[in-house]
Amino acid sequence: MFESFYNMTRTPFARDIPVTELYPASAMEEMLDRLQYAAERQLFAVISGDCGTGKTTTVRRFAAMLDAAKYRLLYLSDSKLTPRHFYKGLLEQLGCESKFYRGDAKRQLHREVELMRGIHRLEPVVVVDEAHLLDREMLEEVRFLLNCKMDAQSPMALILVRQSELWDKLRLQSYAAIRQRIDLQCKLPYFDRSQVGEYLKRQLAYAGTDHEIFSDEAVNEVYRFSGGSARLINKLSTHCLIYGAQIKRRIIDDHMVKHVIQGELS
Repeated sequence: MFESFYNMTRTPFARDIPVTELYPASAMEEMLDRLQYAAERQLFAVISGDCGTGKTTTVRRFAAMLDAAKYRLLYLSDSKLTPRHFYKGLLEQLGCESKFYRGDAKRQLHREVELMRGIHRLEPVVVVDEAHLLDREMLEEVRFLLNCKMDAQSPMALILVRQSELWDKLRLQSYAAIRQRIDLQCKLPYFDRSQVGEYLKRQLAYAGTDHEIFSDEAVNEVYRFSGGSARLINKLSTHCLIYGAQIKRRIIDDHMVKHVIQGELS
């Protein structure tokens, strides 16, 4: 709708932007380095961050940078994940039909991992998204899973992706054993004001624009509304572009941003 008005060749602020075109925030780059280290060393890592800070986007970039000749990425995202479905999901991605009972499925997974390493020379990297929704039984199963060969070797790199409230759960004394097993912790912050401006420029450059569209005052308003959340930046910016195209304004100023916030997003 607005793309032709602003002479864009692609749509900015969309969810399907290629990972190579994403804004390279310093916090995300640091996190990617840590996750690469976790994959190399087969460690237990936790990615945390509030809503809209780019956790799943980080996982997409991490998946794209993994060497397919060295690693096999297995991804699970299920708010009601149980131990049985955990093993079933992983085994299905490995092309196996899971045993029914949890203990049998767990042993089956260990065997498949050993075959993967021994025959294909691939290291498994398991990513569990929405991990803040996992119950205690599932978190305990994660701890038991990582006990391998008398605790001398991890069967896989395991990365939990979760919102910050998981730590409220893990801080409890009853979760001490799980908490102590975590090797790496990575937290994604919100963007600051300068990063919001850089983020907007990167998105608009990807779309093919050759000039500024958001004024400095408009960027200030985008930052105030979003608090640095990439998700909210995307939402507000898209609404502003639609509104700007409707009223035939090439430059989006702070008054237009305020109008969109009050009229459409408040």
